[in-house]
Order: sequence, then structure tokens, then C-alpha cells
Amino acid sequence: MSTIPEQNPLLELSPQDLRAHTAAALTRARERSVGLTDAVDDEDLVRQHSKLMSPLVWDLAHIGSQEELWLVRDVGGREPLRPDIDDLYDAFQHARADRPALPLLGPAEARAYVKEVRDKAFDVLETAPLEGRRLTESAFAFGMITQHEQQHDETMLATHQLRKGDPVLHAPEPPRAPARKLPAEVLVPGGRFTMGTTAEPWALDNERPAHEIDVAAFVLDTTPVTCGAYVEFLESGGYQDRRFWSEPGWAYLREHGITAPRFWRREPDGWWRTRFGVHERVPENEPVVHVSYYEAEAYARWAGKRLPTEAEWEKAARHDPASGRSRRFPWGDEEPTAEHANLGQRHLRPAEAGAYPAGASPLGVHQLIGDVWEWTSTDFHGYPGFSAFPYREYSEVFFGPEYKILRGGSFGTDAAAIRGTFRNWDYPIRRQIFSGFRCARDPRPGEAG
Repeated sequence: MSTIPEQNPLLELSPQDLRAHTAAALTRARERSVGLTDAVDDEDLVRQHSKLMSPLVWDLAHIGSQEELWLVRDVGGREPLRPDIDDLYDAFQHARADRPALPLLGPAEARAYVKEVRDKAFDVLETAPLEGRRLTESAFAFGMITQHEQQHDETMLATHQLRKGDPVLHAPEPPRAPARKLPAEVLVPGGRFTMGTTAEPWALDNERPAHEIDVAAFVLDTTPVTCGAYVEFLESGGYQDRRFWSEPGWAYLREHGITAPRFWRREPDGWWRTRFGVHERVPENEPVVHVSYYEAEAYARWAGKRLPTEAEWEKAARHDPASGRSRRFPWGDEEPTAEHANLGQRHLRPAEAGAYPAGASPLGVHQLIGDVWEWTSTDFHGYPGFSAFPYREYSEVFFGPEYKILRGGSFGTDAAAIRGTFRNWDYPIRRQIFSGFRCARDPRPGEAG
């Protein structure tokens, strides 16, 4: 096992450059928040487009409220701006379905509030020491708030997908996949590797600490499962065959009459879908998206495979067999670029399978970062030595078998909110999120050498 320490460019920045990097990350997040909320009129902004989601105006003010709590009040020690709205925008006090009935800030007031908070947060960033407290070391609190905002930007993008009406979001098409044909699967050799992180400055508590884990050899799909492959499952009667479904998955399927991925429907000339208000034919070569854990699990069983464990996924994404160490990303330690992965809402759809060869892992696994969140078979739990920070409600209160882990980010995830160690979690029934999957299997006799 290599003893080479984790590499992170952020740790090498001077205080001045760290402040500039942090300001740029905060600015990018705010530009996305503004774009998602300015894209609709005030009526759409306050409407609840689905009981699964908050009104967009709640997300916007909630972003400001969290920034005020952590950056203005805690790190900056400044006087509260709007203590009267703390409870309104506490996500644990009000379920999403109930938020439209609250006395929320209106669109103009919410926009003014988040701007005032941001102005004060930038003042704090210019003067706050970026050391001395765990919360401020390497600008952690600012990174945490950047990630929080970007996560809500992805949530707001999911709300846009649920919104009815004409398209209001527009983006260029993602790159096409190269003509060369990729192998269907990749063998990942067994052995120990370092999972999680201790050194990543902006890593959140559930990603920590780094720890060694032994993973047996396994075979992993080279790319996420495509729509074309998923159609084969549909057309073979997979949604009607009880053999492929777990007991809770089958019960959920029957109770809700689910017959295909969310936003899909069968028409006389094939399968079509609705994507951000656009009605289009399901693209054969894109990763399937908007499928629940139960659907992913059933497809894998139909295909004679299984879903990967979280440890298998991370080993495939981070372990470098040549050096024996774990990288930050499949391609190395450098931050994602447009050549590495489909991130940042720069495209409003997954790219074709194999479209990002520069982002492949050393073993040749593609699109582990970006495009679609990938379901794993692992329940959400803390790593050995886990310590909640800076508050239990970020992740610890969700530990347990009710939630399944997703990895890798989607086209709606920003680079600031994803890395090889980042862990997402959700109920196995969730389909409005940008979720897909890839399959794994145990090696056949003699296959692992």
C-alpha cells in the first residue's frame, strides 16, 4: 500500500490566492442561483411545482439564510440581518410539502436579502483569518456554503424538470462520444485502497476520515447503463416480472403504477421523454436518468449482475494501480474541466456514453464523475472514526438503512460540489433526481487471474 499523501492544489495556495479562489467559487454558485430563479416569472417562482420540492423562492432565501448563519454571524461575528426568518428557512422544521403555506419572503425581498448577505459575506472573506479554527481553516466554512448553494442549485434544476410549460432553460448540446467502441466491462483487481479523505480541505464530515479497506476483485460496467440498454429491459417485460424486483421495490412499483423511468412514455413510434419542457425521443446512447434505486436494482438482476457497493465504486474511481494511491478524481488530482466531465449545468442532459475519454480512470472506466448520479447498493453510514462537523444535521441524522448512497455527481452538479470522495444519499424510491447507475458483477472462475 502506498504511503504517498493525498494531493490537493488548494493546500498549496497562498492566503491571498485562497481568498480569490473562494470568492470565485461563491460567485459561480450565485450566478447559477440567479439564472435558475430569473428564468421564470414571479408566479412560477412562488408556485410549488411538485410536493416533492420547495417553491424556488424558498430555495433562494434558504441559500441566503444559511450563508448568513455561517459566514456573517459565525465566522464574521456580525449582527444578524434577519433573525426573524431563521425558523422559516430551517429545512428540518418544515417539510417541503408544507413550505408554500409559510409566510415566505416574496421574490423581490428574497433577491434583496441574498444580495445583502453576500455583500457582507465578501466583507468577512476579506478580513477573516483562514486558520485558527477548524471552521475557518483553508476557508472551510466558505467552501461548505459554496457547496450548499450549488446543491440547492441542483435541487432547483430538478424543480425546473418538474415544472409544466414551455422551456425556459437553454444550453448547448454535450459532446458526442468518439467513434471507437469501448469494452463493455472492466476488471478491477482486488486489494486494499484508501477510501475517504482526511486532507481534502472542503470535504464534508461524512467523507472523513481516510481509511484503508480491502475490496475483492470485481467487474464493473465501463459506462453508465444507457437508455438503449434500458429499453431492452422495458421491452422484455422487466417491469411486469416479479423475479427481478426486491419485495419493497415490487410493492412500490405496483402501488404507484410505475412502468418506465420518470418522464418517459411509450408512443406508437417508440419511447419519448420530457426534458425541461422539451418533448423528445429517448436518446439511445445517453445514460438513463430519473430511475429509482429499485429500478436500477431490478435492471441489474435482469442483466445477471448487481449494483456496485460504495467501496467498489470509489475504488474504481480513485485507486491508481501504478502508484497504489487514491486520486482526487479518476483522471488525477486536478480540478474537473469541460474535457473531463459533464458538470455545472453547462449542458442540460447527460452526454453519450464514452463522451469524456479524458475523464477515464487508469483502468479505463468512463464517466464516473458527472452525467448521472450512480446508485450503489450501500446504506448510508459513517466511516470508522466519523465525527459530526460542524453540525449533526448535515449527515449523521440520516445514517441508517432508509437511505442508499449515490456517487459521482450529475450534469446538474457543480465541480465545487463533487469529488471522488463525495457521498450523496436519498430514499430508494427517488426518481426526480438526476440518478442513473452502472452494474457490477463478481468475476467468473479464472477471470481475475
